[in-house]
Amino acid sequence: AGAGKSPEPVSGRSVGDSGDDFAEVGQICAVLGTQWGDEGKGKLVDAMAQTFEVVARAQGGANAGHTIYSPDGTKHALHLMPCGILNPDAKCVIGNGCVIHIPTVLGEIEGLREKGVTCDGRLFVSDRAHVLLDLHKEVDGLRESELADKKIGTTKRGIGPCYSSKAIRNGIRVHDLLDFACFERKLRCLVAENEKRFGSAFEYDVEAELEAYRGHIEQIRPYISDSVEILHEERERGSRILIEGANATMLDLDFGTYPFVTSSSTTIGGVCSGLGMAPNAVSHVVGVAKAYTTRVGAGPYPTEIHDEVGDQIRALGGEYGTTTGRPRRCGWLDIVALRYACAVNGFTYLNITKLDVLSEMGEIKVGTKYVTGEGQRVEWFPADLDLLESCQVEYETLPGWLEDISGCRSWQELPANARRYVERIEELVGVPVRWIGVGPGRDALITK
Repeated sequence: AGAGKSPEPVSGRSVGDSGDDFAEVGQICAVLGTQWGDEGKGKLVDAMAQTFEVVARAQGGANAGHTIYSPDGTKHALHLMPCGILNPDAKCVIGNGCVIHIPTVLGEIEGLREKGVTCDGRLFVSDRAHVLLDLHKEVDGLRESELADKKIGTTKRGIGPCYSSKAIRNGIRVHDLLDFACFERKLRCLVAENEKRFGSAFEYDVEAELEAYRGHIEQIRPYISDSVEILHEERERGSRILIEGANATMLDLDFGTYPFVTSSSTTIGGVCSGLGMAPNAVSHVVGVAKAYTTRVGAGPYPTEIHDEVGDQIRALGGEYGTTTGRPRRCGWLDIVALRYACAVNGFTYLNITKLDVLSEMGEIKVGTKYVTGEGQRVEWFPADLDLLESCQVEYETLPGWLEDISGCRSWQELPANARRYVERIEELVGVPVRWIGVGPGRDALITK
């Protein structure tokens, strides 16, 4: 979906709320991460959502995190809630491919209400989505501790165990909450199974969980919906639908650095299966990439910077996880990985974020090739992590611009070296860069 299209050139401008800024992405557009997550997808989705009638999440859970800002500057840290919730006219869908921790959703609903944003009549939680329980969080921690020195670096939010329950067909779906006896029976079966698996190490108060869910269910009940029907009807009536990816390509269960990945399909295939959306319905796919790279948790990371430059990027970019607060590992832009992400997803456009973070760098490196110890070039991002770990990265060095660009609002305003950096990315991956982020605010987004 979206592959092979030739976008029409448009003169550079800053992004506003007019609706014309995103007309080029058609009726149904997916926005997906290209790296290891934390690329800043939320800001683009938040800006785009002002011109869409529906915004939907297709996969993942509360391990995803977006920090976005209202027009008045109010900060919102969201984990399960689609970013479109800040558009009072948009419907927001949490799709069937998501795993949903009900207390987290209720907490976000209340937190938004306290800041003047209502979800009533606008939030739709798929009845086919799976319920993530505190039980899954407990199991997540126990499994991670068993790995000793081979830890995956999970957020311990219960994501993997919940998707495991889904895959082995003993999970609890949202519609099960509407029949409390059914919910209780399934929960007790899950508890018994994990007590058998982990023994005394598994500490879980099933009675307290059941009692808590008596209240949770009544609160979440008005939002439970058939999301497949809703999205189909919205598409039929011509509504514009924006699909908000969570995590990113290099964390995809199939295409990422397995096993150092998340537990869902974070690429374009996950959009279709996670929403019941036909592949030919998605007209455009936008890939979001930082001007550099970051990663949280364990796993191979070819262009990671191990000196004070990495520390400088982390400090300037505020590279600490929205969900966990963990410091992110920082590195140069990896073109091999980005080109691979473009191939897997068929991106129509790219959004380069946080270009302003590199403004204090006298020179900027871009990883363009992987080479083995024997001098053999690795053309594609490999599945073999031992091979990946053994590769050396060849870099191309570009001159920095050494001036503040956070106030730039048009392509022409950017320094020549900043424009050249963006153009070089386009040349290397073969996909046009359409939007460039130069600051945290919704308006700090340049349309090229």
